Amino acid sequence: MSDPISSIRNLGPAFEQACARADIHSAQQLREIGPDEAYARVVQAGTRPHFIGYYVLVMGLQGRPWNDCKGEEKKALRQRFDAIKARVSTAPEHKMISDLDAIGVRVSADDLKSE
Repeated sequence: MSDPISSIRNLGPAFEQACARADIHSAQQLREIGPDEAYARVVQAGTRPHFIGYYVLVMGLQGRPWNDCKGEEKKALRQRFDAIKARVSTAPEHKMISDLDAIGVRVSADDLKSE
Protein backbone atom coordinates (compact mmCIF):
# COMPACT_ATOMS: atom_id res chain seq x y z
CA MET A 1 0.00 0.00 0.00
CA SER A 2 1.28 3.47 -0.91
CA ASP A 3 1.80 6.26 1.60
CA PRO A 4 -0.68 9.10 1.27
CA ILE A 5 0.50 12.49 0.09
CA SER A 6 -0.35 13.90 3.51
CA SER A 7 2.40 11.68 4.97
CA ILE A 8 4.91 14.13 3.48
CA ARG A 9 6.00 16.89 5.83
CA ASN A 10 4.00 20.15 5.40
CA LEU A 11 1.38 18.60 3.11
CA GLY A 12 -2.12 18.13 4.43
CA PRO A 13 -5.54 16.98 3.25
CA ALA A 14 -6.25 20.06 1.10
CA PHE A 15 -3.10 19.56 -0.96
CA GLU A 16 -3.81 15.83 -1.10
CA GLN A 17 -7.23 16.63 -2.64
CA ALA A 18 -5.63 19.04 -5.12
CA CYS A 19 -3.19 16.29 -6.10
CA ALA A 20 -6.03 13.81 -6.55
CA ARG A 21 -7.70 16.23 -8.98
CA ALA A 22 -4.37 16.24 -10.86
CA ASP A 23 -4.26 12.41 -10.89
CA ILE A 24 -1.44 12.24 -8.33
CA HIS A 25 -2.45 9.71 -5.69
CA SER A 26 0.52 8.76 -3.54
CA ALA A 27 3.56 10.22 -1.83
CA GLN A 28 5.80 8.03 -3.99
CA GLN A 29 4.17 9.27 -7.19
CA LEU A 30 4.57 12.87 -6.02
CA ARG A 31 8.26 12.30 -5.25
CA GLU A 32 8.83 10.68 -8.66
CA ILE A 33 7.12 13.53 -10.52
CA GLY A 34 9.01 16.17 -8.54
CA PRO A 35 7.79 19.50 -7.22
CA ASP A 36 7.79 21.54 -10.44
CA GLU A 37 5.86 19.08 -12.60
CA ALA A 38 3.53 18.15 -9.74
CA TYR A 39 2.73 21.79 -9.02
CA ALA A 40 2.14 22.45 -12.72
CA ARG A 41 -0.32 19.53 -12.84
CA VAL A 42 -2.10 20.74 -9.71
CA VAL A 43 -2.50 24.23 -11.18
CA GLN A 44 -3.61 22.82 -14.52
CA ALA A 45 -6.23 20.78 -12.66
CA GLY A 46 -7.74 23.95 -11.24
CA THR A 47 -5.84 24.94 -8.11
CA ARG A 48 -5.08 28.63 -7.99
CA PRO A 49 -1.30 29.15 -8.09
CA HIS A 50 0.21 30.57 -4.92
CA PHE A 51 3.93 30.95 -4.27
CA ILE A 52 3.75 29.88 -0.64
CA GLY A 53 1.95 26.67 -1.61
CA TYR A 54 4.67 25.95 -4.14
CA TYR A 55 7.59 26.43 -1.80
CA VAL A 56 5.82 24.51 0.98
CA LEU A 57 5.69 21.59 -1.48
CA VAL A 58 9.38 21.96 -2.35
CA MET A 59 10.40 22.14 1.32
CA GLY A 60 8.17 19.17 2.19
CA LEU A 61 9.70 16.99 -0.52
CA GLN A 62 13.11 17.87 0.92
CA GLY A 63 11.92 16.94 4.42
CA ARG A 64 12.36 20.53 5.63
CA PRO A 65 10.03 22.81 7.61
CA TRP A 66 7.83 24.93 5.34
CA ASN A 67 9.34 28.18 6.62
CA ASP A 68 12.95 27.08 6.09
CA CYS A 69 13.13 28.76 2.67
CA LYS A 70 14.92 32.11 2.82
CA GLY A 71 17.19 34.50 0.94
CA GLU A 72 18.67 33.46 -2.39
CA GLU A 73 17.02 30.04 -2.25
CA LYS A 74 13.61 31.67 -1.92
CA LYS A 75 14.38 34.04 -4.82
CA ALA A 76 15.37 31.08 -7.00
CA LEU A 77 12.18 29.23 -6.07
CA ARG A 78 10.17 32.34 -6.97
CA GLN A 79 11.70 32.27 -10.44
CA ARG A 80 10.80 28.60 -10.83
CA PHE A 81 7.26 29.31 -9.61
CA ASP A 82 6.85 32.20 -12.07
CA ALA A 83 8.06 29.96 -14.90
CA ILE A 84 5.52 27.29 -13.94
CA LYS A 85 2.71 29.86 -13.89
CA ALA A 86 3.78 31.22 -17.27
CA ARG A 87 3.69 27.83 -18.97
CA VAL A 88 0.55 26.40 -17.39
CA SER A 89 -2.85 27.35 -18.66
CA THR A 90 -5.98 26.55 -16.72
CA ALA A 91 -8.64 24.96 -18.88
CA PRO A 92 -12.05 26.65 -18.55
CA GLU A 93 -13.68 23.61 -16.95
CA HIS A 94 -10.90 23.41 -14.38
CA LYS A 95 -11.17 27.14 -13.71
CA MET A 96 -14.88 26.65 -13.01
CA ILE A 97 -14.10 23.74 -10.69
CA SER A 98 -11.57 25.89 -8.86
CA ASP A 99 -14.02 28.79 -8.56
CA LEU A 100 -16.78 26.53 -7.25
CA ASP A 101 -14.34 24.87 -4.86
CA ALA A 102 -13.39 28.31 -3.51
CA ILE A 103 -16.99 28.87 -2.44
CA GLY A 104 -17.38 25.41 -0.98
CA VAL A 105 -19.08 23.55 -3.85
CA ARG A 106 -17.32 20.28 -4.65
CA VAL A 107 -17.57 19.13 -8.26
CA SER A 108 -15.49 17.11 -10.68
CA ALA A 109 -14.89 17.61 -14.38
CA ASP A 110 -17.46 14.86 -15.05
CA ASP A 111 -20.11 16.92 -13.22
CA LEU A 112 -19.66 19.71 -15.77
CA LYS A 113 -20.12 17.55 -18.86
CA SER A 114 -23.53 17.56 -20.50
CA GLU A 115 -25.12 14.25 -21.33
